[in-house]
Amino acid sequence: MVIINKPAGLLVHRTRIAEETEHFVIQMLRDQLGCRVYPAHRLDRKTSGVLVLALDKETDRLLQEEVRKPETQKYYVCLVRGYLPEKGRIDKELLKENGTVQEAHTLYACLQQTEIPVYVSRYPQSRYSIALVKPLTGRLHQIRRHMAHARHYIIGDLKHGECKHNKMFRERYGLQNMLLHAWYLRMKHPRSGEEIRVQVPFPEYWQQLLPEIGLQVPEWNAEFENYFTDL
Repeated sequence: MVIINKPAGLLVHRTRIAEETEHFVIQMLRDQLGCRVYPAHRLDRKTSGVLVLALDKETDRLLQEEVRKPETQKYYVCLVRGYLPEKGRIDKELLKENGTVQEAHTLYACLQQTEIPVYVSRYPQSRYSIALVKPLTGRLHQIRRHMAHARHYIIGDLKHGECKHNKMFRERYGLQNMLLHAWYLRMKHPRSGEEIRVQVPFPEYWQQLLPEIGLQVPEWNAEFENYFTDL
């Protein structure tokens, strides 16, 4: 198996909606490692962070079983519109592209808040929060759709976000990315049972932007793994 820190903007594998794209995670790792690779889970194209892949089909089968277990914990961080509550839970069913309804559950906590003197819509100031997010299920665009449902839109999300705030961040700060990062993963090795903990750094554009709006790049705290026990 191999674990990488996927850059934003890089597709995991070829899709019909991006046939013109030449570079993919699977292709690049295959060329680098000299063998086929199999993604055990997925990250959206514009999401950065932890991605786990297998180097053979049997490990792929075992890994896919492992990442679906409740013991496997994945934590994301995103910048969202508005002041988040201290903690919360979103339980909202989501539709697949074929119309099938799926249960979906997401936990979140507010790590930081800021208010900047910039008019975006109705108010002379604009408020934002850094959210720590733990999805309990793995649905397509789940975090993005659940945060939009809560009206705490992820900044830079062109499909499920809020266009006025996205435009402000693009024009004022030059932001070209979505601020959603797969930050931390805890799981068991599918063969040895050894516990694996992986934390990956934030992209440079996070580190450049956050201080400009009065926020700091979060630091991992072991207590985060117990943050949501009351939810």
